[in-house]
Parts: sequence; structure tokens; C-alpha cells
Amino acid sequence: MKADLLGHPLKTGKPIFRKLLTSLIAVLFLATSFSLSAQEHSVAREWNEVLLEGIRNDLARPTVHARNLFHVSTAMYDLWAVYDDEAIPFFLGQEIDGFNFDFDPETLPVPEDIEAAREMAISYASYRMIKHRFQRSPGRNYIFGLADDKMIELGYDLNFISTDYATGGAAALGNYLAEKIIAFGLQDGSNEQINYANRFYQPVNDPLVTKFPGNPNIEDPNRWQPLTLDLVIDQSGNVIPVNTPPFLSPEWGQVVPFALKAEDLTVHNRGGFDYWVYHDPGQPPQIDLENSTGITDYHWTFSLVGLWSSHLDHNDGIMWDISPGGLGNFNIDDIPRTFEDYPTFYNQLDGGDPGIGREVNPYTGQAYEPQLVPRGDYTRVLAEFWADGPDSETPPGHWFTILNYVHDHPEFEPRFEGKGELLDLLEWDVKAYFTLGGAVHDAAVTAWGIKGYYDYLRPISAIRLMADQGQCTDPGRTNFHPGGLPLVDNYIELVEAGDALAGASGENVGKIKIKAWRGPDYVQNPKTDYAGVGWILAENWWPYQRPTFVSPPFAGFISGHSTFSRAAAEVLTYLTGDEYFPGGMGEFVAKKNEFLVFEIGPSVDVTLQWATYRDASDQTSLSRIWGGIHPPADDLPGRIIGVEIGQDAFELASQYFRGGPTGIFEKRPAREQVAAQVYPNPAPVDQQITVKIDRPDAEVTFELMNLQGQLLQAQKISAAQLQNGFNLQAGKDLPAGTYLLRISGRNWESSQQIVLH
Repeated sequence: MKADLLGHPLKTGKPIFRKLLTSLIAVLFLATSFSLSAQEHSVAREWNEVLLEGIRNDLARPTVHARNLFHVSTAMYDLWAVYDDEAIPFFLGQEIDGFNFDFDPETLPVPEDIEAAREMAISYASYRMIKHRFQRSPGRNYIFGLADDKMIELGYDLNFISTDYATGGAAALGNYLAEKIIAFGLQDGSNEQINYANRFYQPVNDPLVTKFPGNPNIEDPNRWQPLTLDLVIDQSGNVIPVNTPPFLSPEWGQVVPFALKAEDLTVHNRGGFDYWVYHDPGQPPQIDLENSTGITDYHWTFSLVGLWSSHLDHNDGIMWDISPGGLGNFNIDDIPRTFEDYPTFYNQLDGGDPGIGREVNPYTGQAYEPQLVPRGDYTRVLAEFWADGPDSETPPGHWFTILNYVHDHPEFEPRFEGKGELLDLLEWDVKAYFTLGGAVHDAAVTAWGIKGYYDYLRPISAIRLMADQGQCTDPGRTNFHPGGLPLVDNYIELVEAGDALAGASGENVGKIKIKAWRGPDYVQNPKTDYAGVGWILAENWWPYQRPTFVSPPFAGFISGHSTFSRAAAEVLTYLTGDEYFPGGMGEFVAKKNEFLVFEIGPSVDVTLQWATYRDASDQTSLSRIWGGIHPPADDLPGRIIGVEIGQDAFELASQYFRGGPTGIFEKRPAREQVAAQVYPNPAPVDQQITVKIDRPDAEVTFELMNLQGQLLQAQKISAAQLQNGFNLQAGKDLPAGTYLLRISGRNWESSQQIVLH
């Protein structure tokens, strides 16, 4: 029997339908925008657009939405492949990490119109999954309306819910696969059943209150620190009803991935919880505040973020050629692999990397036209454009937008790997979405597994912390401390007597000052004001972000943007068989005084241009340094890991297209699940519920939560009490409804839904 790359048995069965080819329909695109005009697209593209719009109107959760993109894209691919004579579905008829997607192809009716059947099945699956995955979204009504409207536009019955594909055909098959993927998602390690809440992770540091100077209360300078803001608005524009957002997805490494293998995995235990870390990069730079000597990697990596903050002013007189002739074209093989070599890659004072640009556009045979713009405009546009996508579809969704942009280019031809026959629109889209979805999902599992375990702090915490300590450069000068900021002439200096920052009574003399973006206090109206760059006290340093966001609510190491983007760039390169964008250049126009939202700007029209997908990815990575979100230590490991993720995802997807994976690898270790008997269920709210488990520890914790993840009850029970079962009293004060009972021991857990009436 064939096996996939992870060693799972693969059921191939007999081909049940012959592939039908349709003619390629040329499409137009707007060269200055990723927005779409009214065009003819495949049904997969139409549902992908609905999904992306759903992501834009949901909470900004890169991990969750990478998984949504993967699951919906895979459903589309499966429902195309099941009618193909060669391709093999990923879910349908397979077993994925112990979950069986039962399917009997012999009972599926043969449709008169295969393409119509594919479109119908894809539509019902996409519709059901979107309705399920966005049921708790702040944009629920809008998203549901979009999905309903799309079904009506396509002529399908919203009320058809049968999953019996033997009698209901393609529509029921779509419903069936959606139902199975939804059930799979409730046990895949994502904690979807409790709204993706964390099970074990707790921060070790008290929050940094960003409106106050410095960072006086941090306990561990090497670990992540929550931020407390007056008002929290995520990058999708949603007001978050907490002032201190929790770490998003620190346990995501245990989510079932796509192409990640056992040989990629290291399991680290901390606090009794196993953190699954794929492609383990090792520990980021650490600091001992009392015993450091000289300028350590920690000092260097975080101070560089502060130095690059001085590049965010268009009035500094520095002009850059930001065309593909002036930027980009750096070989990933030449990226430093050790922290000691990082200073050779980044231009510490002037910004940028060693990219030499490209002399000629290979499509036109002409040189790329120079585009000279103020450096401060370029850096700000770059930081905002790549923050979460031009419309906040999160980084994984952003790369789906770029994929669609590529497809809409008039010079693009949908040939797999750039070779062979022209594929019809639907075949190209489902294969491309499946491959890219797998890559960005694996990037999320990998990056957030690393983030959760290494738990590394953000630049705002580190820079303000070091500013509080003093300077680490010269023991003979005032305010020396081994944990302080390194001094750099004209960029990071001591406040001297008579300095404008000295204070009315000289209270700031001896403190550290930094030439940087001056922060949101200087932007009262972002439509008319800009902060500019100037000298500020380093204890008041801000990243180039809005004061309602400041930094993403999760650890920095490794950069999710670098990992997502490099993985996606590899996929697009292999899918198209060409490292270049169609026509030799992709671009996005940021209009003068219209594009920026953190402050007014840019001062001129700025067109972001990339010759290759990898050039675009490299710009993404640099944007996070100028945005004050990531230091170099977060960036380069993400790029390197992203390459491997993208290549592995493409190779695995390609094997499914060719009839099934043949590589045999050791099976990923299973997440330990313990069987629990819970009865009666459903139960009256005032009745005791008996719980029996097959593996008690010395002590077992029972937690009763609502479906929003709020803890309602918690009890710790000894093993002796569990021998004959434990009686849980739900409580008369609980309203009727569905609840989640989580049972956990030292390193295992079981979750059960309980219905009270």
C-alpha cells in the first residue's frame, strides 16, 4: 500500500472519473492594486475571495487563519481530485493523525456534468466551513451575508444540509467533507472547541504599561512580556475588550500540520507541558543584566531596531532607488547562519541588506527603470504594507492575495511548474491554493511552536529595559551598566547638561537618548500629522505602530512574517516554474498622503516593486525591523526555515497531484489523548455528572468552560477519588447550553462537550 511522507497508509482506490479540460480564459488585472475587477474566475477563486474577506473582518489571528486557509483550500482540492483519474485527495478517504475521513467512492453517483459537480461540491464545502469557522467572529453577520449571497448567486439551495453523498450527490459530498473537516478540527490540537484558548502557557513577566516610561517591572529580560494599553485595537480594526491581550497560540506547535515530518520535530518540556518545535533554530540571544561583558548579540540585535527607527522620516534628505534595479537579489544561501555573522548582513546605520539589485528585466530585456524616493517614505510604506496585508488579511492571507494577483496578470499562463499543458482555471486554483495553504499552515505551526517555547521578548520591552539600565559601552562614563544600551555617535547617546532633553531640573541628565521615530504622542490626527524622527529619551521608545496596537500579542522569535513569506515565495516560485513575477515585476502603488494610516504620508507616490517572489519576501522581513516589531535575531532564522517549509510543502502537494505520496518517513508522534466517559450527557443543570478516565495521575484537574473559553469551575481531584469515577456538580446557576469539560494530568488531556438542559 502506498504511504504518504509521514508514513500514513494511503488509500488510492480506482480512478472514478476522467478529467475534463476546459479552455483557459484570459483575465485582466489592475497593475496598481491587488483589488479585483469584475472578471470570470473559477468557483474556487470565488470562495477564496469570500474566505479572504472573512479573514479581513475577523480578529487578526495569523495562526487561526493559516489553518482556515489550509482546511478550506484542501477541501476544494479534494472535491476536485475525487473526480480526477490521477490526483489523490488529502483528506477524503484518508487517515490523518488517527482521524479517519471515511469515504466510499463506489457509492458516489456519476454526474452527467463533472465540472458542475465539482463546482457544487466545492461550494457546499466552502460555505459550510466558512459558516462554522466564523460563527464567533465580530464580523459574523457580514461574513455570513457574503457566503449566503455567493451561494444564491451560484444558484444553490442554502437549506440543503444532507451529508449522504450516495443519494445527495455532489452537494451532499461537499457537506460531508465539510462536516468531517470540522470534526477533525475539534481534535487537531488547535483548541478550536474553546475558541483557541491557551491550555498551559502563562507569561513569566508582568505587563509593560506602554504609556509610562521605561520597563521597570520586567523579571526576565529574555522572555516575552505582555503589553498593557489604554485601548487595544487589533490589526483588523477590532476593539479588543481587554487592555492586556494574552499570548496568541503559544501551544500551536501541537496542531496537526501538512508536510512537517517527525525528523523536523523536537519536543521540549517546560512547566509540565510539551512544546512541539519543528525546525528548532536553537535559543535566541540571551542577556545576563548583571554579568554581561561588552556588546553582546542581545545588545546588538535590539539596538539595531532602535537605529533603524531613525530611517522613518522623509525629510532627512536621503533618497533611495527602490526599483528592482536598486534593491533585492540576495542569495538565501549566503545568509549568515550564526548570530556572530549577522552584522555582515544588515547595514546597521544606513539600513538595508547586501542585495545588489538586478540589471535587466528578463521579460523585456530592458533595465529596470530607477525609482528614486525619500528613504523615509519607502520605509514607512514598507512597514505598513507588509504589516498584515493591504486589507489586513493577515500574512498568510496576504500571500493568497499575491497569488491571485499573479493569476490575474495578462502575461500569466497557468502551467504547473511552468511546463506542460495549460490548466483550466479550476484545476490551477485548487492545486495552487492547496499547496500554498499547506505551506502557510506549516509556517504557522512551526513559527508559533518556536515562539511558544522560546518565549522571546519584543523590541519595545528590550529597548526600554536597556535604557533603564544605562549604557554598556564605556565603563568610564556616567550611567554604565552591563545591561544598558550600546552608545552610537549621532544615534544613541547620553543626555548631557544643557541638552533639550535634560529636563527643567536636569532630572534626565545621564539618561540614554535615541534618534528615532518620535512616537504616537506626536500624531494627534493621523490624517494631517506625522511624528518624524528626532531625539527622544530611549525609555520612551516606540515601534512604528499605532498606540492601540504597539506590538503583536505573542513572542517575537522567530518572525512569523519572515517564515510565512519565504515559504510562500518558494511555493509561488515552484508552482509557476519562474522566480519572477509575470512580466518581470510585481508592484503596489501607495499614493501620496493617502496610503499611510499611522500618520500622514507618504510625501510622494511610492510604488513597491519586486522582480521576484523571493525579493518580495526579503522586503517583508526588513519591513518588520523598520516597523520596530522584530530584531535581526527573529528575522534570519524565519527566512531559512521558511525555505525548507515551502519546498517540503510543494513536494508533498506535487505527489498528491501525481497519484499519491511515495516517500516513507517516520510517523509524527501522536498527541496523547486520554479516553473519558462522561454521563449522563445531555444532563439537567442540577444533576451530578459522572466522569471516568482510563489514566489517572496522582492528581487530575477538571475545568468547566463555556465555548468562549471562560473558566467557570476548576477542581483538582486525587487519584484515590477517581477510582470509581468522579461526580461533577455543574451547578444550578449555569444556564442551559453547551459547555466544555477539560480533564488534564501531568502531560495529557481529554476534552468533552457537555450539554446542560
